[in-house]
Amino acid sequence: MSHSFHFVASAAPEAQAALTELRARYADAGADKADVIVALGGDGFMLQTLHAFRDRGKPVYGMNLGSVGFLMNEYRAENLEQRLSAAESARIHPLRMRAFTDGETIEALAFNEVSLLRQTRQAAKIRILVDDKVRIAELICDGMLVSTPAGSTAYNSSAHGPILPIDAALLAMTPISAFRPRRWRGALLPRRARTRFEIMEAGKRPVSAVADDFEVRDVTAVEVVEDRSISTTLLFDAGHNLDERILAEQFLD
Repeated sequence: MSHSFHFVASAAPEAQAALTELRARYADAGADKADVIVALGGDGFMLQTLHAFRDRGKPVYGMNLGSVGFLMNEYRAENLEQRLSAAESARIHPLRMRAFTDGETIEALAFNEVSLLRQTRQAAKIRILVDDKVRIAELICDGMLVSTPAGSTAYNSSAHGPILPIDAALLAMTPISAFRPRRWRGALLPRRARTRFEIMEAGKRPVSAVADDFEVRDVTAVEVVEDRSISTTLLFDAGHNLDERILAEQFLD
């Protein structure tokens, strides 16, 4: 099976050099006519690409020219057609965030996670509700996050949250530097769960909400739910699919 490509790259010099090399080897069909989007960069650029091309319904194949590159494949300019013909796919769904401020409601999508972060030196105070039931009346912390399985190896893992298999019907809720209750380490939620975070003392202890790289400051409440009506497909080299990467990540030092 032959493929048509559209290449996009981060601003990093290595990614721009790879973009030039690949366009010299393969025709760039453009975003409208290509059947595969090839993203050159790191995981941050992959997230930007997923958002930019979400409405086009085309699979995305990434090659790592960044740092970690968990969502990316190894960069090689040769044999791109063969690699894509043998590639394995992973379908992922984003979270939908509704962030409330004093005068506005702002929505955004997150393929990795929605995070709440304190804006000042003072810790945040957050009330947590799941499916309209109060689960924690007051959490004192630096922040909170809700992660998809695809994003569970990112910020969620750094905050000591659980790593989830890509096909798990779960979301990870993980506190960031929880002070009270000190021993609470988070929760695993069914993917259909509706989570609401209410910011207590919002004027004194301001909090921002971030969906991937989209930030809303001075929020008073944030609602998070998985949006199953939206999906996108990532492509991985045979034998190096996202399931294997997530499993392997749990056995690293």
